[in-house]
Amino acid sequence: MDGPGFRYEQERFIAQQVRTDRLHQLFRQSVSAVFGSFLAQVMLCWLCWERFDHQIVAWWVALLTASTLIRILMFVAYFRSPPAARTHQRWERVYFGTLVLSAGIWGGGALAVIPADDLLAQALVMLFTVGMSVSAVSCYSAYRYMTVVSIALVLLPSTFWLLVQPSTLQLGMGVAVLVFASFVCNATRKLSDALETAFRLTREMELAHSISTRAAQTDELTGLRNRRAFYEQAQRLYNHCQNYQLPLCAVMLDMDHFKHINDTYGHQVGDQVLRQMGVVICRSFRETDVYGRLGGEEFAVLLPDTSLEAAQHIAEDLVQSISGLMTGPVHCITASVGVASMESSVKDLHSLMSNADKALYRAKARGRNQVAVSE
Repeated sequence: MDGPGFRYEQERFIAQQVRTDRLHQLFRQSVSAVFGSFLAQVMLCWLCWERFDHQIVAWWVALLTASTLIRILMFVAYFRSPPAARTHQRWERVYFGTLVLSAGIWGGGALAVIPADDLLAQALVMLFTVGMSVSAVSCYSAYRYMTVVSIALVLLPSTFWLLVQPSTLQLGMGVAVLVFASFVCNATRKLSDALETAFRLTREMELAHSISTRAAQTDELTGLRNRRAFYEQAQRLYNHCQNYQLPLCAVMLDMDHFKHINDTYGHQVGDQVLRQMGVVICRSFRETDVYGRLGGEEFAVLLPDTSLEAAQHIAEDLVQSISGLMTGPVHCITASVGVASMESSVKDLHSLMSNADKALYRAKARGRNQVAVSE
């Protein structure tokens, strides 16, 4: 369980979870950016209404409105989809495509409306494009390439236009914006790395906690639930069956002459027998059943939504499966089983298990290697 293959699977699992976490954060953080982008455009056009070409403004607003609606539909589809369908393979490209469309329309529109002979309007346009770039860092920080592409599409068209203008002031504004963009891109890289590290540490801690919790609840020898975990799960199942008036049966199993196996062939052979018991029990019951090793050679099973007759047949099949086991020098392995059902006289889980245990001892008294049903 701790070899290179297992560690590789762990790393692969964590990497998948980190990408999923990044995607969830991207969608949660950037909902406001969709509306903010549209509102920023409307505000810029309102401030410079007398300075812009109205026909170009109309086309710009229409195109950005269309891209905004597309992005809204994407968000609705994402949040309405089941969690299992919110995979990075499906949604990262979709999101990136809508982002490129929206940022391209914003940057191209800003270049189209910028007047050639109005420094104040030019400064306002650049102020808004810089503001859009800052918002991109906060919204798309989990994805460095999305942030950089968004900044480039919004900032660079108008910036390059300024750099080729004859005015020193225009050239200075263009250079200042490029310097600002370089600092933003550097900060984006550091923020993206920090977020990925935080996601990875969180997932590694969750995985470590899950492994330690499972180890604390699992019998190391058989792989079944240990006594404490069995009774915790059994109590929840008992309460569920009681609340919904579902039939519930308990099965108690004890291996015959297990002390003789240990004394005769050694504890290593005895441990191997117990391991085989764990395999047989895992294969004999459903996922909805609760089973575990109570200690030594004693095992217990709860069968929900199962009649007493059906539970008896299951127990008899289990006894037959065990009698076919062979481990090294041990050629005959048998077990005795007691079965009880939850009836009106059973007041709690302890009573149900006690009835099954009494039936188990009757099976022992009758000659072992058989099933006894609670009277």
